[in-house]
Amino acid sequence: MTDASQLVVGIVVTVIIVIIVIFVLVTLFRAIRIIPQARAGVVERLGRYHKTLSPGLNVVVPFVDKVRPLIDMREQVVSFPPQPVITEDNLVVSIDTVVYFQVTDARAATYEIANYLGAVEQLTTTTLRNVVGGLNLEEALTSRDNINGQLRIVLDEATGKWGIRVSRVELKAIDPPISIQDSMEKQMRAERDRRAVILTAEGTKQSEILNAEGMRQAAILKAEGDAKAAVLRAEGEAKAITTVFGAIHEGNPDNLLLAYQYLQTLPKLAEGPANKLWIIPSELTQALQGIGKAFGDKGVPGMPGMPGSSGDPAPVDRDAVKAAQADAAAAAADAHAEAEAATRAAAEAAAAAAPDAGVTPAAPAEGDAAPGEQTPPA
Repeated sequence: MTDASQLVVGIVVTVIIVIIVIFVLVTLFRAIRIIPQARAGVVERLGRYHKTLSPGLNVVVPFVDKVRPLIDMREQVVSFPPQPVITEDNLVVSIDTVVYFQVTDARAATYEIANYLGAVEQLTTTTLRNVVGGLNLEEALTSRDNINGQLRIVLDEATGKWGIRVSRVELKAIDPPISIQDSMEKQMRAERDRRAVILTAEGTKQSEILNAEGMRQAAILKAEGDAKAAVLRAEGEAKAITTVFGAIHEGNPDNLLLAYQYLQTLPKLAEGPANKLWIIPSELTQALQGIGKAFGDKGVPGMPGMPGSSGDPAPVDRDAVKAAQADAAAAAADAHAEAEAATRAAAEAAAAAAPDAGVTPAAPAEGDAAPGEQTPPA
């Protein structure tokens, strides 16, 4: 063979070797498939389903097995555009929905439905219209949890054969018509104003009740304080009178001293503008008679007709003396009667006040006239 022939043969052999190497490399490349985590690959052998590739390193037959596009096995969130829905009371509301679903079977999601994402969207819309169509506007606005639960149950049941599990359905927004929104806003404003008026009235009521209760308690405490002060004042005055009375009796004074002290006290009693009634004790007349007897026994110098007088007695008109004595006795009897009347009035006042103050009225002293009796003048 010539050199040219050898050169041609060498080139052909080299090309064949290169082609074989490239074929081997391509075959190896097509035989080894690496599947990422949370992905799944469906393998078709000669156009039929063969197996599902799991995450990691997988080997397939080149030029015989075909791997379809990988399927995401993670939970997916799809927000669908607002859908007009007619309620039971013939009002059109716009509802936005959000669906949470997950592919659980890659083979079913590939061969049981052509486009599972579009199918989920259409199924959500039709189910939403069926559920909301049986509710009025107020129920639709306040029953979101109920609507979500019904949608999830229907979608999960319908998409189970597609290899899809619907985990949750949420209503993102429910927008009523503009006119209904204005009416609802006015209603809510009126309700807030009503609640504000009610709360203000209740606050005023509680304030008035507390003020009245405070005034009542203050009046009760003031009355109790005044009553205690009056009782303490009366007890003090009673103790003072008892002390003075005991001191007088311990000194054993005679009627002359008592009469003298009473005569000294009369001007002080007369100083008050409201003192129109004087209480004259019955012992005063006896003391005055004792004073008269004392002066009569000792005599007064320079006074005619009295014992002890140095002058000659003048003739005395006995009728005039008797008349004077009768007038004096009558005056003494009147004074004694007035004193007894005043004493009885004081006793009755003390008896009337005894149940309130808790003090038992003192019994009349021995020798004093009982109420209703009159001691004859001495």
